[in-house]
Amino acid sequence: MSFKVKAKITSLRLYLPRELDVICDFNLLATTWRGNERPMCNELHFLLAEQLGDAEAQVSKTKVRGLIVGKTALDPCTTIEKFRAILKERPYEFRYALRILPIERVVPTDLKEIKRVTSELATRIGENETFRVTVEKRFTTLHSKDIIEAAAGDIKQKADLENPDKILLIEVLGSLTGVSLLKPSDILAVVKEKML
Repeated sequence: MSFKVKAKITSLRLYLPRELDVICDFNLLATTWRGNERPMCNELHFLLAEQLGDAEAQVSKTKVRGLIVGKTALDPCTTIEKFRAILKERPYEFRYALRILPIERVVPTDLKEIKRVTSELATRIGENETFRVTVEKRFTTLHSKDIIEAAAGDIKQKADLENPDKILLIEVLGSLTGVSLLKPSDILAVVKEKML
């Protein structure tokens, strides 16, 4: 009888990782429908390891439903380009992914840290380029307005909310925040691109 209970607890640990089990230095973030986190982990791992040859790839669920993080030894933006090529040739390889985003830096969820890393990344915004700050936050008490002000406060270039040249992406996952400076094409919107 105690053996069965022990087996149940073990299986729960396998399928419901604690926050400490999440990859803390992730460089990919993927979204899926709620309830499809495990198949999405398998899909992302297969794409990274089998399709792109990254034998060291790691994938993990997060405490946010529908959100997966991954770590690849490959450049994350180049990985998105390669995923896009696979999607065009073999769209059936993407059954669970909704979006896949490259993450350049991961910092503690703290306004000073977010400001520091966004200031570094913003140096790559060209003098005549426009930008937008996009914030997606989960499990934090920080307000989006405060995050945007910290991120964009020192940027001199013009903001363009509709059609920016660069997107300063801030993904808050509780105690960790992923930050990237991306071109709009660096984001793989799987469902939308399957329809093209």
